[in-house]
Amino acid sequence: MPRRPLALRTYLAYAHGRKAGSGAGRVPLPERPAGPLIWAHGGDRESGRSLGNLCARLKQQAPDVTVLATGSCTTCPESILADVPPELPADVTRFAQEMRPEIGLWTGSELRPALMMALQDAGTRLFALGAAGDGYTTPSPRWAPDPVPGTLGLFDAVYPASEEAERQLRRLGVLPTRLRAAGPFMPAPLPLTVREEDHEELAATCAGRPIWLAAHLRAAEAGDILSAHKRAVRLAHRLLLVLVPENAEEARGIAAAAAASGLRLCRWDAGELPDDNTQVLVVNDGDDLGLWYRLSPVTYLGGSLVAGHGGHDPLEAAALGTAILYGPNVGKHLPAYTRLAKAGAARIVQGDSSLASAISALVAPEQAAAMAHAGWEVITQGADQTDAVIAELLETLDMVPAGGEDD
Repeated sequence: MPRRPLALRTYLAYAHGRKAGSGAGRVPLPERPAGPLIWAHGGDRESGRSLGNLCARLKQQAPDVTVLATGSCTTCPESILADVPPELPADVTRFAQEMRPEIGLWTGSELRPALMMALQDAGTRLFALGAAGDGYTTPSPRWAPDPVPGTLGLFDAVYPASEEAERQLRRLGVLPTRLRAAGPFMPAPLPLTVREEDHEELAATCAGRPIWLAAHLRAAEAGDILSAHKRAVRLAHRLLLVLVPENAEEARGIAAAAAASGLRLCRWDAGELPDDNTQVLVVNDGDDLGLWYRLSPVTYLGGSLVAGHGGHDPLEAAALGTAILYGPNVGKHLPAYTRLAKAGAARIVQGDSSLASAISALVAPEQAAAMAHAGWEVITQGADQTDAVIAELLETLDMVPAGGEDD
């Protein structure tokens, strides 16, 4: 193995020196499953969610793969959750040797040099996804040489978040042969399923009617949604609103607000279908949310007009071809909303009045279609990089023996 850079050797010496006085206990590790294992670490909430989406898509093509998730990567189905070990030589060596992941996926700007070195020594192929060009941090002391360039050099493949990030990563010494095509790391969640029979029946029932959807709705914002609908109906008399709550608890408050609104209701879960007089279709849960996205050219995504929820992932809706409206409280998903808004696929509203105006403008089919198309282009751009990452991961898995198999 080539001699490691001075900065990494200095960092390891520092990590060894911390060991005696750290007082850290051993981090419990799950039992390593048989077969290929991919370790996925989310450095922050947004990148962790994207990483979870990527792993879910990977498992569709390689169902025998198990994902070991650490950090903020908590959204991949059937993954094993664990804590990332502290930067102590014994802990990182134990993690690398006991878990023996074939592949490690890393997102975020907080690098862990000792952990990366231990994994490289154990034969793990390391991938940096959505890599920024600057802002990296490590636990290294200020007096030591910067270990960031050396740590980035431990990755077998680096996917830059942008062309500017790619230029900066080159200046940090990342080899051109390890740099991949630049692009934002934003894999969309798996598309929601739709029963085609239901879609065809409802599309025929509502033929010619403009429809808009309030999805992942909270009871506290139901009043604004219903008020906006009343305003919009004055200009589009056949306009139909579909209300889909975030959960069963919110559903009760939403149903009560709808009943008190004076609008003509239809209750989907009672087996009712909308007729020409129906103004609001009330749904009890999100089981058929894919159906409602497909039917509705325009969607307001809930949890965003009221504070405390942080909004909902807009890529879910954009992937099914609907224009997106949202309120100002989307902090949990701000990068995704920002990207969609810049592309013209999403529009912010501030309350019932601006929501009503937006709905009235988007009743024109060409307006909503243009926004939906812009959203689809954003999804497609992200899909290209997602496909490239998955293809490389599958190729890598084919090249290395599964660490969980018996010798």
